[in-house]
Amino acid sequence: MSLDKYRIFSTVVEVGGLTKAGDLLNLTQSAVSHAIASLEHELGLSLLIRNRSGVRLTNSGERLIPHIREMLQVNETLNQEIAAIKGIEIGTVKIGTFSSVSIQWLPQMMKKFQSQYPHIELKLLDGNYHEIEAWIASGAADFGFVNLPTVDGFDVIPLHQDKMMCVMSTENPLSGYATIRLEQVLAEPFIMPVAGCDTDVQRIFAQNKLKPNIKYELEDDHAILAMVRSNLGISILPEMILSQLPDHLVFRPLEGDYYRSIGLAAPSLRNVSPAAKKMIQFIESWIRRQDSI
Repeated sequence: MSLDKYRIFSTVVEVGGLTKAGDLLNLTQSAVSHAIASLEHELGLSLLIRNRSGVRLTNSGERLIPHIREMLQVNETLNQEIAAIKGIEIGTVKIGTFSSVSIQWLPQMMKKFQSQYPHIELKLLDGNYHEIEAWIASGAADFGFVNLPTVDGFDVIPLHQDKMMCVMSTENPLSGYATIRLEQVLAEPFIMPVAGCDTDVQRIFAQNKLKPNIKYELEDDHAILAMVRSNLGISILPEMILSQLPDHLVFRPLEGDYYRSIGLAAPSLRNVSPAAKKMIQFIESWIRRQDSI
C-alpha cells in the first residue's frame, strides 16, 4: 500500500479538514477525499466522520492514527538517514510552539537555520501548552517548546528562565512602584491568563497561599493586554510576551524571583530524526548565545 494515502490521512487529521490538507499537499479537495475513501476501502474500516465543522476520527481512526504517524515518521527518518549517508541534509521537522516563542525567537532562529540547511523544511504547530504536549505525545510534532515541568515520560532539555512580571495601565497607581508585592496584586481586579501561562500564575499564588481577585479569564495574550490597557485590571505575564508593549502599558517585576521555565521536549530525544536533531542542536546553541548577550 502506498504511503501517500497514509500521509494524506495524517495531514487531514492534523489540520482538521480536507480542504486545508489539500492546500498543504498541493492537492484538490476531491483528490484528498478520493485518497481517504480509497484508504478506507482498502482497510475495510471507516476512519473519518465528516461534518460541516470539519472532520473527526472514528474509533477505528483513533486506534490507527498513532501507528500511522509512527510509520510515516520511521519512513521520514529512513529517507533522512539515506540522504545523510550521501552527505545531503534533507527532511521535514514539525515543531510545537506557543505564541511568545513564535514571536520572539523563531523568526530569527528559523531564518538562520534555513540559510545553513536550505533543504530541511520546518513546519510549526502553534498552540497552548496542553495542545503542544498532546502533539508531542501523538507524534503530530517531532518535538516542541514546553513549559516545565511537563508530561512525565518526555525527554526534556531546559532552555530559558522567563521572568514573570506584573503588567498594568499607566493610569493604575501601581505603575508608580519599582516592584510589586503580591499583597498589592490582591487589592486589584485581576485578569487571569488561561490555557497558556495560567499554571505559572496559579503556582505563584499557591506558593504564597494567596487568592487573587479574578475579574476576567482570557486565553489570548493580546486580549489580556487590551483589557489591562483599558485599566480593567492587572495581570501577571512572562517577560517575553511583554517585550513590545503598546502605549499606556507598563510592567514591573514582582517582589521575589518568579519564572516560567521554557524547554524542549520529545518522547525520545535519542530517536528523533536526523533533521530534528539538527534543529534541536541549533535551538540550544542559539538560546545560549542569546542568553549570553
